Amino acid sequence: MPKKAASSTSAAVATATASAAGAASNTVNVTAAGDGSVLKASTYNAISISGGTAGNAETEANALFANIDRNNLAGVSAADLKIIKGTHDAAEDAEVQVFNPAIAAASGAAAQALQNGKIKNKVLKLTAEVLGIQIDAAQGGSSSDLAAEQAKLANNIKLDTAAAGQASTAVDFTATT
Repeated sequence: MPKKAASSTSAAVATATASAAGAASNTVNVTAAGDGSVLKASTYNAISISGGTAGNAETEANALFANIDRNNLAGVSAADLKIIKGTHDAAEDAEVQVFNPAIAAASGAAAQALQNGKIKNKVLKLTAEVLGIQIDAAQGGSSSDLAAEQAKLANNIKLDTAAAGQASTAVDFTATT
């Protein structure tokens, strides 16, 4: 059963740390819960795609949700939806609480690498947001924000792709999905 979702903390570590891990270390956590869930709550640092190099954020973000059956979004479990929304919340909190201050305090190549990491983090955040809206809609909820969020996602994917090959710095942040 997934742990408590979307419990981000204000105890962010304000220092940005380089991460060369990239997508290779980002594994999808799978659980065999009896409710049909395929995701497991995780820490933000374990799911962060911000480190390494820019250019593949879309693929890296989608890999985290690879076990979600996109052909049957109506069948996604409530627990998995909660984790997807928790992923959005953790990534948003990391952006506001750590990336923005770290970028403001940095300069030159360090600031650019942090900015690239922030863009990759935004791709993760918006991928989770779009997927969450699509699941909500498939389960009878509203999809009114879908087009706007898809446009934001497309813009950030474009920014990430334009920076392909450049250094991308992750940040340490304490939160769970």
